[in-house]
Amino acid sequence: MSAIKLQGHASGSGTTTLQSANSNSSFTQTLPSTDGVTLGYLNVPVNSQSAAYTLVDTDAGKAILHPSTDANARTFTIPANSSVAYEVGTVLTFINMTSQVVTIAITTDTLYLAGTGTTGSRSLAQYGMATAIKLTSTTWLISGTGLT
Repeated sequence: MSAIKLQGHASGSGTTTLQSANSNSSFTQTLPSTDGVTLGYLNVPVNSQSAAYTLVDTDAGKAILHPSTDANARTFTIPANSSVAYEVGTVLTFINMTSQVVTIAITTDTLYLAGTGTTGSRSLAQYGMATAIKLTSTTWLISGTGLT
């Protein structure tokens, strides 16, 4: 894996170029803002799911939504590191807008409930929101409102 350096600066409007250390490739992006601090997501992308769902690598940093229009209990599964190797520090957010419980399941990795340290799958109640962060290759910590 090659290192990436930031060439230019991220203040004002204009372009910022990311270039590999060996200078064989680069990527240029026009900044959408002039506030000098806008990098990364300006919002959290939402992935709405109305069926049982196993998260995929592109769900990193997203909110997985169980919409109010789906009146069924659902299970959203965080896959094992051997299936999807999310980077340490990856954040996954879960939102449940329906009256039915969403189960946040874990496969062979370990999911700890913040504050208690208990492990295993979690239940998310209506209007609940929970965020899981990956701490090691096979360890996650989850916390939130409406989470048991």
